[in-house]
Amino acid sequence: MSNNKKIKSALISVFSKDGLEPIVKKLNEQGVTIYSTGGTQKFINDLGIDVVPVEEITSYPSILGGRVKTLHPKVFGGILNRQDNAQDVLELKEYDIPQIDAVIVDLYPFEKTVASGASNRDIIEKIDIGGISLIRAAAKNYKDVVCVPSVNDYTEFLELISEKNSSLSEEDRKRFATKSFNVSSHYDSAIFNYFNSENQETILKISETNGKALRYGENPHQKGFFFGDFDAIFTKIHGKELSYNNLLDVDAAVNLMNEFKGEGPTFAILKHNNACGLAQRDTLHKAYLDALAGDPISAFGGILISNSEIDKDTAEEIHKLFCEVVIAPSFSKEAEAILKGKKNRILLIQKETDLPQTIVRTCLNGALVQEKDTISDSKDMLETRTDLKPSDSEIEDLLFASKICKHTKSNTIVLAKNKQLCASGTGQTSRVDALNQAIHKATSFKFDLQGAVMASDAFFPFPDCVEIADKAGIIAVIQPGGSIKDQLSIDYCNENEMAMVFTGTRHFKH
Repeated sequence: MSNNKKIKSALISVFSKDGLEPIVKKLNEQGVTIYSTGGTQKFINDLGIDVVPVEEITSYPSILGGRVKTLHPKVFGGILNRQDNAQDVLELKEYDIPQIDAVIVDLYPFEKTVASGASNRDIIEKIDIGGISLIRAAAKNYKDVVCVPSVNDYTEFLELISEKNSSLSEEDRKRFATKSFNVSSHYDSAIFNYFNSENQETILKISETNGKALRYGENPHQKGFFFGDFDAIFTKIHGKELSYNNLLDVDAAVNLMNEFKGEGPTFAILKHNNACGLAQRDTLHKAYLDALAGDPISAFGGILISNSEIDKDTAEEIHKLFCEVVIAPSFSKEAEAILKGKKNRILLIQKETDLPQTIVRTCLNGALVQEKDTISDSKDMLETRTDLKPSDSEIEDLLFASKICKHTKSNTIVLAKNKQLCASGTGQTSRVDALNQAIHKATSFKFDLQGAVMASDAFFPFPDCVEIADKAGIIAVIQPGGSIKDQLSIDYCNENEMAMVFTGTRHFKH
């Protein structure tokens, strides 16, 4: 599939001129006839390079304020004709249509315009019509035409025409056709999603142009890929490449710590997407030590995250632990130097950026889509359902535990005391099992549960959990409520001087 073809003519119509000058100069140097229109034509003229206005081909001016420039049979005939088809070649001669061998396009920046908060009118004007049509036509006819669909492809195209003197193979043209249909499909998906922002049509269109192959997937025998703009969220300053499992843990860590944004120094340690340690203290150093105390065994090989700058003292403690990833909004110079002491340890600076508000996951032969759980239990949501009301400090602990519970695999129970995670039961098939697991872990790490609080991600169908918790020393409970047998748990709490609050919001996480 070599089929080399020399570029003798090129149509150039682009939004971004960055990097275009060397391409134009190279094509001119190689004797290529250049066609253009509008601002691109002026740009080329200003370089002192001859350019044929598209209007000379069509004998028709640009109309409707520039909305219609290249949409003409003499343009598209020059692109779509099949050079090995005798009838096509005859019709080119009959209608005086010039052959076009290369099309260089960069579309109006629709997504950037939407992101800028522009008006609907301005956004609609940034829906490219002529450019997208040129891309599709040239890419369809890749056997005879090469299409450069984006400013992102200028450099590769320049290297190619410089190396091959503009004599490109069919493999070259097909590769650029693939890029072209990626650009056109992504562009159309962005437009559809803008129009369908209220989900009027129950249709899912996801297009992510940033992709990276990972070492492997969840296990070494599985292939894995990440699609997304990782660099928009993090600056990676040290360490090995992140794995599939690292990325899942980092995602869990970021979403969990987002609950404590703007609060006092908070540190969390996660393993397999669940927090195994979390504490909030006056200093980050103390917060880390108390988070580590939550489960020093599970912390080995974990993901660490902070809501504030990691300082020298904290870094010295972290450096004693084998951990995969450390995430923070910043690192002091001394902390960075210390933590870089392990060559594979991944250090990530988290940037201020909005996180996606939609969750998508594969299911059967399709996909499940839902809104993100953005509700965080707060004091004004709490309804005390027992005779005994929780104290202010107990309420703080209850809300602290609830935030962790929201980001822990269901069924889950979280035990906390003095803004420290004592233990959690994670991913259990019954709530009783989750509670027993949490109590066992807490006591095995020498936590005194007298005066601790309990959070549950869902209601208690029976009073067994509050009874078990009471006997372990728990004095206050937070749960969504909603069971037809809520009163049984309420009655037990009243009889045993426990406080219990309902939030009205369930936080399942599967």
